[in-house]
Amino acid sequence: MAALQNSVPSLHHTLFINFFPQKGLRKHHHGAFLCCKRGVSVHVRAEQSSSAADSSSSSHFQDSCGRRQMIAAGITAPLVSIVDQTPIAFAAETKKGFLSMTDKKDGYSFLYPFGWQEVVIEGQDKVFKDVIEPLESVSVNLIATSKQDIRDFGSPQEVAETLIKKVLAPATQKTKLIGAAEHDVDGKAYYTFEFVAQAPNFTRHALSAVCIGNGKFYTLTTGANERRWDKMKDRLFTVIDSFRIFNV
Repeated sequence: MAALQNSVPSLHHTLFINFFPQKGLRKHHHGAFLCCKRGVSVHVRAEQSSSAADSSSSSHFQDSCGRRQMIAAGITAPLVSIVDQTPIAFAAETKKGFLSMTDKKDGYSFLYPFGWQEVVIEGQDKVFKDVIEPLESVSVNLIATSKQDIRDFGSPQEVAETLIKKVLAPATQKTKLIGAAEHDVDGKAYYTFEFVAQAPNFTRHALSAVCIGNGKFYTLTTGANERRWDKMKDRLFTVIDSFRIFNV
């Protein structure tokens, strides 16, 4: 656990974005993390689906996605011509209601709900957010490590508790670890855990997955407002279960 404690400052610098529900971005006056505030321009990149939503989708889902796309289009229209279109990372629709993000440079992939938009944030490798529900997001962060296996940092519970208390939620929020587990995919160990973080005006219900590969400590976190957890949980578990690391 000492090794993970030593990694906390670097993780802390980049992961706080998951727990701030406002709609813009600004830098903390100490430079420790980025949080959100209205009135500051945000660079948002809309991902284009390779096909229309399946015709059997419920009208509620179609209406919701349509509303989000219209809002996102209005935000991103002035930026379309300046967005970098390099194919290092790309999205393609692979499962009903989801898009697949694959980063060939850093060696990871995951699914995210159709309609979420990419937000470019300093210190985060990748962030997608719902344009209406700001607590609904997924982010990927990675830092260099000399460790070869996530188990070198301790048990799932130990790693989860350390990250939740010192990285994934501000010290002012009351947090609770709901569960943590280990699973193996293609010989690589992953830790996943579920937790809640309670602020004065909202509670976020979140899921995280951590893994080590390519000399990096990968952290993927997704979540939603507690009031929408029952509606979103199946989609969020799909996100967390889809997270994969591959050699580059």
